[in-house]
Amino acid sequence: MTALSIATFVLPWEFSPTVFLTCALTALVYLAGQRALVRRGTAPGIWRALAFFLGLGLMYAMLQTHFDYLAQHMFWIHRLQHLVLHHVAPILLVLAAPAAVMREGIPIGLRTQLRGSLSRLPRLKRVLLLVQHPILAAALFVGLIYFWLTPSIHFTAMLDANRYRVMNWSMALDGILFWWLMLTPRAAQGAAAVGYGTRIVILCIAALLQILIGAYIALHKSELFDVYAICGRAWTLDPLLDQQLGGLLTWIPAAMMSGIGVLIVLRLLLRESARSVPAAALRGVAR
Repeated sequence: MTALSIATFVLPWEFSPTVFLTCALTALVYLAGQRALVRRGTAPGIWRALAFFLGLGLMYAMLQTHFDYLAQHMFWIHRLQHLVLHHVAPILLVLAAPAAVMREGIPIGLRTQLRGSLSRLPRLKRVLLLVQHPILAAALFVGLIYFWLTPSIHFTAMLDANRYRVMNWSMALDGILFWWLMLTPRAAQGAAAVGYGTRIVILCIAALLQILIGAYIALHKSELFDVYAICGRAWTLDPLLDQQLGGLLTWIPAAMMSGIGVLIVLRLLLRESARSVPAAALRGVAR
């Protein structure tokens, strides 16, 4: 691959100021916060920073490079795009635990104004708590997959630029909210804290439902998503093979992400249990 072809692939297919500014400002705020914490000697480890920038970079790549063009012209690339937007990138961003770093990267005056503005919006807080309710969060996470893969809805979303953007943004934002609820330690979740056992049940149900829809698509004998024939496929590929590959990506890797999530939740549970044992021992000694 030549330097020119690499540059062509990396450059935006359809430039979006919203995506560019969101990713750029997020990166700049994180870097500013990282520098502030480094000066204090309290910066997070290198692995968290790497996870953050890898997750943010994947979000940008899925939405602003030539990959987005391929996702509009190949069903299996589209499913890979949503696997990254809804699973891989959000998991990396959540595991990076960037909240403390980002907070330090915002100027104190602006931080105070934002805190005051949010305190004057109780409805927004109630909406966020509602969306983060475990049942609703799980329903939204799986429901969006089923919704956007409904053939008639998928058809219109791939042909309408505004609906296409809504589809991609909804998958990315919902992925961040869901995986934050699943993978963040309870102590950091405040009022939205969810028990680890509940999280494991939700992740197992989410995996099962993704397996079902992925298997249905991969094993279906007729073409479900003929919109790609209208748009024109990027490569010559049998429509059913394209559909089967997309179904397999929805079936296996997406379900595996839930399995990885379960392992992370178990690690959080073990870590919390290990911390509670010394505390209990100290209380026993004090008595």
